[in-house]
Amino acid sequence: MSKTDFDNIGQSLAEEAEVSAGQMFGKPCLKVSSKAFAAFYKEEMVFKIGFDAVAPLLIKYSGSQKWDPSGKNRAMKDWLQVPADYKEDWPELAKQALAYVSGKS
Repeated sequence: MSKTDFDNIGQSLAEEAEVSAGQMFGKPCLKVSSKAFAAFYKEEMVFKIGFDAVAPLLIKYSGSQKWDPSGKNRAMKDWLQVPADYKEDWPELAKQALAYVSGKS
């Protein structure tokens, strides 16, 4: 079900901006101007929202974590992985990530 949510978010954002689907590290992602801002990973969504925004959201979303796609304890500082328990917030987080990557945050 979560992959469907990811796809729906991508379609919704594509209606508002030049968002396209793609791949990043072999994972499905959403891009704007060829820059990834969201991805689907292990039934969760990840968002590039910026280093300063990650810390407070780690507290807000229990079980969230900095995204480590390599699995080698090398988390990406600007990315937050949010569990499916919070999928109702995924669309807003995706908009926040889109704004961050687009330089509008």
